[in-house]
Amino acid sequence: MPILHSKIIGEGKPLLVLHGFLGMADNWKTLGAQFANAGFEAHLIDQRNHGKSFHSENFNYDLLAQDLEFYMAHYGLSKVHLLGHSMGGKTAMQMACSNAEMVDKLIVADIAPKFYPPHHQDIINALNAISVEPLRSRSEANTQLSGYINEIGIRQFLLKNLYWIEKEKLGFRFNLPVLSHKMEEIGENIGSTDTFGGPTLFLRGDRSEYVVQNDIPAIKRHFPKASIETIENAGHWLHAENPKQFLEKSLTFLNC
Repeated sequence: MPILHSKIIGEGKPLLVLHGFLGMADNWKTLGAQFANAGFEAHLIDQRNHGKSFHSENFNYDLLAQDLEFYMAHYGLSKVHLLGHSMGGKTAMQMACSNAEMVDKLIVADIAPKFYPPHHQDIINALNAISVEPLRSRSEANTQLSGYINEIGIRQFLLKNLYWIEKEKLGFRFNLPVLSHKMEEIGENIGSTDTFGGPTLFLRGDRSEYVVQNDIPAIKRHFPKASIETIENAGHWLHAENPKQFLEKSLTFLNC
């Protein structure tokens, strides 16, 4: 079984950090260094079909959680803290519910234990449209993407995935063909009877609609020790939009 690619920073209690859909470990580089400075061994992980990790035709949350089991076994980790954003939050929830003995504390960033209808189709369509011809520069990729995606922040997020496949030919690290056909799986929920009884923190952005008041009963049902806190002046990318408050609330929870 291939082992997930990661960047490991610092020493101390292991903290596994999981990015969201179309993201990668590098998105957490700054916060990862801050967690390391706070006394944690931060594992910034690329999930399958993302970043520098292996590509696979198979993609669902049971498998993503299983990838973490193999990862922990490979590095000799018996019990860890787990932090996941968006899709990574779903992976983290599934891992904690399926392997409670392997998870000490769980942080879920701006995602709830519920089904989300596919809502990234415009981004997928844009990526597929510009991937037809070889990309020869980042500026060319940005220009092409701007014809489909107006928000510069989203374009910059996607363009971080570009790398040189060969001389004068760029490609995206994520497995676009597979992810394009797994949109239902991305929005899938954890199992209806899954529970994790350990300490859990849900963080939500005050400008995000991913976690709403009506989600709290389901959160408490799956995670009876969950607390829910709000990050100010932040949308779905709360860790990037207000990293200071995200770090403060995360460390308060992890250190208590």
